[in-house]
Order: sequence, then C-alpha cells, then structure tokens
Amino acid sequence: MQTIPTTEISHYTYRVTWSVEDQEFVASCLEFPSLSWLSETQVDALSGLEKVIAAAIEDLSSEGEPIPDPLSERSFSGKFNLRVGEALHRRLAMEAAEEKLSINQLIVRRLSSAN
Repeated sequence: MQTIPTTEISHYTYRVTWSVEDQEFVASCLEFPSLSWLSETQVDALSGLEKVIAAAIEDLSSEGEPIPDPLSERSFSGKFNLRVGEALHRRLAMEAAEEKLSINQLIVRRLSSAN
C-alpha cells in the first residue's frame, strides 16, 4: 500500500467553518467536495479531514483512478470564455469605449476590484 506524503495533502484547498446546525466545526476541501469532517475544534476538524483525504487518495491510487491535482498546483491559461446576452454585450462595449478601454480591460478591472 502506497503512503501519501503529508506535504501533498497539505497542498489542497481547505476551509473550516462553524456549523450552526451541527454545533461543530466542519472542514471541507474544494478538490474533494464530497468529503468533510466535523469536530469540536477547528484544528481537529482539519486534521480529521486530512486523514480522510489521505485514505481517499490511497483508495483512488489502488483502484487506478485519477487523483485530483491541488488547485494551487494547476496551470491556468488566464483565458476563459463567457457568454453574455446581446444587450449586456452592447452595454459593456459602450462603457469600455467611454473609458477608452477594451471590453477585456474593462472586465478585468471590474473582476479585480470585486470582493
């Protein structure tokens, strides 16, 4: 059985939040959306989830299934296609022209300033 180094598991994208419904902290991982772990403390929730993910990776590996790459290690081209309606496209073109920008520059500026 293959042992997965902790350093690889630590590269995944985790979130630990309080669950009002469960009255415990719940840890989740973006790359493994079906897995989570509940615990009384944030640290224990994260630790428990890391163990579950390590076991899941071992199972996937032994079955020859693909193992998700951590988002932090994936390559992104910086490009994505977005379809908008004709009216919105026209409005964005007009706003970009008013600001003497390309539509791309206008949208990048807006996305960058969005929180």
